[in-house]
Amino acid sequence: MNIPILSGIYTSLAGDFKSSYPMNLVPVPKQSGVSDSYLKTADGIIRFDTGSLVGTDRGGINWKDVLYRVVGNQFVKIDSSGNVTVIGTIPAGGRCSFDYGFDRLSIQAGTSLYYYNGSSLTAVMDVDLGTVLDQIWVDGYFMTTDGTSLVVTELNDPTQVNPLKYGSSESDPDSVKGLLKVRGEVLALNRYTIETFQNVGGANFPFQRISGALIQKGCIGKDAKCKVAQTFAFVGNGRNEAVSVWLSNSSNAVKIATREIEQVLSKYSEVQLSALIMEAREFDAHQHIYIHLPDETLVYDLAAATAMGAPVWFTLSSGVAGQAQYRACNLVYCYGKWIVGDKVDGRIGYLSDSVATQYGDIAGWQFNTSFVYNQSSGGIINSLELVALTGRAELGVSPTIFLSHTKDGLTWSDEKTRSSGGRGEYQQRITWRRITGLFRQYVGFRFRGVNGTVISFARIEAQVEGLNG
Repeated sequence: MNIPILSGIYTSLAGDFKSSYPMNLVPVPKQSGVSDSYLKTADGIIRFDTGSLVGTDRGGINWKDVLYRVVGNQFVKIDSSGNVTVIGTIPAGGRCSFDYGFDRLSIQAGTSLYYYNGSSLTAVMDVDLGTVLDQIWVDGYFMTTDGTSLVVTELNDPTQVNPLKYGSSESDPDSVKGLLKVRGEVLALNRYTIETFQNVGGANFPFQRISGALIQKGCIGKDAKCKVAQTFAFVGNGRNEAVSVWLSNSSNAVKIATREIEQVLSKYSEVQLSALIMEAREFDAHQHIYIHLPDETLVYDLAAATAMGAPVWFTLSSGVAGQAQYRACNLVYCYGKWIVGDKVDGRIGYLSDSVATQYGDIAGWQFNTSFVYNQSSGGIINSLELVALTGRAELGVSPTIFLSHTKDGLTWSDEKTRSSGGRGEYQQRITWRRITGLFRQYVGFRFRGVNGTVISFARIEAQVEGLNG
């Protein structure tokens, strides 16, 4: 019997069957002859910078093939060797947004707008700019929002603003949370609606609302959106609805959250959700959408979900055991690497599939299986084999895999251990025998590891002896 592993099942005291998603294991659709998909350890993090920056990461951008970031209150440049050059000081105020035009990089920090021209960092001082909560560059303009209006700078002088050229997003009396540019069009992401604007020129505000492109869902926070697959995803809801995760499809919003993901989001307050960060990473035929919550990170793989015809979610954690905050954030592809900041300190790292550790520290992994249900006959699991790509451990390390089982979806047995083999033991078999005893209805399994070893799991084979022949 082959037991599915891409997502598991457990039960709740409320009488629900609930899905469980892999932690620090990435689902990969792949016809291998062994299975049509597998789980591989999530990329580890290797230190990249050679400096000692103070504060947490607030975002970054690749501009003219050079990496720029804001860490703490410092705006810095980091070269391909990891050397850090401090350019200037940026005020406090949470995550920054970045964009660039023909000749300058723009940075929203706190409630202000800054430009960097390659040599000097300057603040936009025009009082008509007002409060800057988010910003983009489009068609020669830098556009900002103060939560109510859409503000554009002058074409011939981006440091100046004409108050007669303010625009607004007025289909609903909700506040503007953020701005995006997708396929050359401006999106005003409001709290309960999303409006699309196109450049039509004119003497005043040069952008006009496309009335037929209104989306009747809104975005919960400035950073609760990201571009992916030539469209965008966001976290939010319409009026009198629960918060969910959506993908824009033309002028419609398609829900990509499962029931369990919505239940995770429901644990947090509006204030907490308004500070979440979404970002995307497209690589190796994956299209990952990250949702960074206060103490956990959820990831949706749009490409894998399309290939498999079902939602594909997993979680990332920097904890040794159990779910914890994932430290990496603000991914920027530069110098041939995915370079990340840190939510805890000023380190800059990069993601690598050659390690499973994070800055040398172990990050545990875990996954549950679906229930084994022997057509109401019950049974005994005579043997259970976890089919894996073994032998990738560091020299001198013999990684341990822990297995427990449940017969009710609520309580779990003591763990049984097996080695997944040391370096070079590529044909190591990971097998347990007679571990469950008798199960009368169904049985489920949980596997976990805390060894920091790169490994992949292709399938689980179980030999089940039915009670009624």
